[in-house]
Amino acid sequence: MTDKIENIGGSVIQHGPNSNRVYLMKLDPADLPALHEVIMQRVNTHGYGKVFAKIPASVLDAFLDRGYREEARIPGYFRGHTDAVFLGYYPDVTRATDGDAAGAAAVLNISQDQAVSQPPDLEPRIMRQLRPGDVPALADLYRNTFDSYPFPITNPDYLQKTMATHVVYFGVFDENCLVAASSAEIDRDASAAEMTDFATAAAFRGQGLARALLAAMDAAMQQQGIRTAYTIARAVSHGINITFARGGYRFGGTLINNTGISGAIESMNVWFRTL
Repeated sequence: MTDKIENIGGSVIQHGPNSNRVYLMKLDPADLPALHEVIMQRVNTHGYGKVFAKIPASVLDAFLDRGYREEARIPGYFRGHTDAVFLGYYPDVTRATDGDAAGAAAVLNISQDQAVSQPPDLEPRIMRQLRPGDVPALADLYRNTFDSYPFPITNPDYLQKTMATHVVYFGVFDENCLVAASSAEIDRDASAAEMTDFATAAAFRGQGLARALLAAMDAAMQQQGIRTAYTIARAVSHGINITFARGGYRFGGTLINNTGISGAIESMNVWFRTL
């Protein structure tokens, strides 16, 4: 069962048991303060352990006054003018402490020591934007990579729908076989894109395919006039954090015990870049 996405006025929330949270994905400030009560109703009904919110800094005080705390920030996220602030609120106070904080800190230190580098040469492999005909192979790649994921990327219908609306998927092919993929989820209102859904088949890991995919997505988003790129990456994953550091992204903060992925709820790092 996947977590549910709801439109509340002009805002969008996701909630469910996979990440045991409510995620305020998009805020229309006109929905405040009533939206606070809607979120807490979902928390109380389902017993969620965290509320995760991405909001413009212009309304930050309205959340801090209710017990939220700032965990990460992306300068100029909203059309290059207003910061995006990532907040955590913890109905379950034990969830506010990262049990593997030392491991996450070690990964971050190693990642931040990485110099910006050029992506690898993929030849004879081919990279391109994915098309509707690629969806079955894409769903299979995600199904074979993740035991669990915060969005239903193993569902071909979901991939088809998002590909047709606001997500650009990229893939690397080896002899016509899809061996690595990623996506850029575009928020045109903000002129921002989340670089996400990275997956590489087991036999092809360690070859820099994620770095090549990221460089291709950065270039594609620049061509579309997107101002800001960012990601929310597993805090204990050396590979993905190093990929973004080498791609010229800056660290924006850590979201504690935030996301259900690969069978567990993990802390996540925010990385961002102005394109």
